[in-house]
Amino acid sequence: MSAVSNTLTNASTPTSSTRAEKVFAVVGNPNSGKTTLFNGLTGMRQKVGNYPGVTVERKEGTCYSQHGHRIRLIDLPGTYTLTAHSPDEAIAQDVLMGRRNDTPRPDGIICVADASNLERHLFLTTQLLELGLPVILVLNMIDDATHAGVSIDAQALEDSLGVTVVQTQARIGKGLKKLRLAMSRDNLPLPKWEFALPETFQRALDATAQRIRNVQKCPEAFARAEAWLHLTESTPDELHPNVEPTPQAITTFAQQIRTELAQHDHDWKERLVGERYIQLSKVVQKAIERKPEKRPTPTDRIDSVLLHPLWGGLILGLLMVGIFYAIFSLSALPMDGIDAAFAWLGDTVNAHLPAGTLRDLIVNGMIAGVGGVVIFLPQILILFFFVALLEGTGYMARAAFLLDRLMCKVGLHGQSFIPLLSSYACAIPGIMAARSISSRKDRLVTILVAPWMSCSARLPVYFVMIAAIAPGAAWVKTALMFFVYFIGTAGAFAFAFLFKKTLMRGESPSLMMEMPPYRWPTWKTVLVVMLDRAKLFLKKAGTIILGVSIILWFFVSYPKNAEGESNIAESYAGQVGHALEPVTEPLGYDWKVNIGLLASFAAREVFVSTMAIIYSVEDEGEDTDSLAEVLRGQKHSDGSPVFTPLVCLSLMVFYVFSLQCLSTVAVVKRETNSWRWPLFQLAYMTVFAYLAALAIYQGGRLLGFS
Repeated sequence: MSAVSNTLTNASTPTSSTRAEKVFAVVGNPNSGKTTLFNGLTGMRQKVGNYPGVTVERKEGTCYSQHGHRIRLIDLPGTYTLTAHSPDEAIAQDVLMGRRNDTPRPDGIICVADASNLERHLFLTTQLLELGLPVILVLNMIDDATHAGVSIDAQALEDSLGVTVVQTQARIGKGLKKLRLAMSRDNLPLPKWEFALPETFQRALDATAQRIRNVQKCPEAFARAEAWLHLTESTPDELHPNVEPTPQAITTFAQQIRTELAQHDHDWKERLVGERYIQLSKVVQKAIERKPEKRPTPTDRIDSVLLHPLWGGLILGLLMVGIFYAIFSLSALPMDGIDAAFAWLGDTVNAHLPAGTLRDLIVNGMIAGVGGVVIFLPQILILFFFVALLEGTGYMARAAFLLDRLMCKVGLHGQSFIPLLSSYACAIPGIMAARSISSRKDRLVTILVAPWMSCSARLPVYFVMIAAIAPGAAWVKTALMFFVYFIGTAGAFAFAFLFKKTLMRGESPSLMMEMPPYRWPTWKTVLVVMLDRAKLFLKKAGTIILGVSIILWFFVSYPKNAEGESNIAESYAGQVGHALEPVTEPLGYDWKVNIGLLASFAAREVFVSTMAIIYSVEDEGEDTDSLAEVLRGQKHSDGSPVFTPLVCLSLMVFYVFSLQCLSTVAVVKRETNSWRWPLFQLAYMTVFAYLAALAIYQGGRLLGFS
């Protein structure tokens, strides 16, 4: 457990009376509508980044009270409890307790609860009431509760919990005005919830709180909240980086108290949770009335089809095919437009700058490098449009539920579905999406295999090689494309199984999630999600690609000959390509292919442009068939073809399994906070790609294929 010494500084942070703006933390269970509420309050006034020291997304926004006063909102990760088992939950705990120097302790908490499932959501609410901060309880999706026959007495809840209760329908903005009025109040009441604790635990809590007060000299309410966390959990410090460690006097004392409690009652934690639910039920009985259900709800009727063991899986498969088709087809026109725009920019620079190193650097290094990333922005936007759409309707939770059985068979968590799905468009957002997985081991396994879900950047390589193998044979092209996608996905599942049996040994936790009711998504929320992801993608990937592209430009362009011209064969890259021939010759590759392999470590699609430059093919980015024809016509010195079907198939298999993307390496480093895992990933994928390509080429030759 990380903890308390840093809290003194934050505990004394100016409150709303002296701070220029109020700060509220937005907290709630997953699927409570928390993000929709946050987006409704802040609109486009949001900042997205990472908390320093961890990979958890940091989302902040601003809104204004009815009197025009600025209010700062911190959207914390969704959590079911204050007990920290994942980086997301640890961040929520640290921010609420004021442990982080980069984030002020909030002046108050906005607790968002699903009104139709209020009994379950009030568990987290009561934990928040014990932190000594004002709480506004937002009963969101009140329309769903009404349709489900649930009647809530908001005044009874206020009387029982001592908090301000606001009913909202955040999807359409209903109730947000009342919420802003509540946030504007200078005299928000402190909660009066009193949890009647078992006598043994009450004594333990009092003793631990007193020890914390003696050591830290902090307020009583704050010490009591910390004592709760110290006694009910034992979180490893790795979940709380950039937070001052707990003084040894406190950790030793808390451990001693936990040991004494366990000796008195081995199941004391479970009994404490049970007692909380018992006392919560009394609140619920006073405030909630349910009408007997006479018929299934619309959600029940839809789920009877979408969660059916047979039809549910079939519909999910068709939906995924539709999304992939949309990503690859709908993006063609805007990608062509972006490509044309960068081509025009390059032509403009060529027309206005004299020939020389500077022009070559700008056109072939910087513009080409940035353009190679920006051109995939439409696919990222289309992917996250569908992701936001599925999340907004409530279907994403059903998809994870359907795939949980398959994922468990190979050792993956059901929550790995979304990261792996995202990786079909690009591994970078896929790897970033793995943050939501609670288990560190499962999160690492997902990150390690995500790049094998064939991303769209590999498509130019596949298209050229398939066209070189089978010109005009549509059914062969279709079969080859299915083949590369199948072996990539199968390889990811196989290695996930291997890692879970060796490096990350342990059982995957069961997938527990609440199924939200189906609803129409808000287009504003969809737009915000798309824009946020687009900014993150361009910022984190574009800058890396730009730097690497400039470096590669240098190695392909130098050294120059006496006339100041470049010769690819004699360039630094060409020299390395020749040097690698003994290694790649068993795969069927020559030195020119080696240059393409090296260049494509910046981005996989660079292989195609590199081949086009080497073979002087015009319009390299627009007509892959013309490049394929040139490749088919290339001959070795003995007259044998260079790009035989086996060589092309070997190259495709190599690109299926090799990492071949330094941007992904950088993102994995960022997500794991270590160079250990990205270097391991680069090594094992490269070795396996080499062996797989070797098996294809040499095995094919043994069988008499060319």
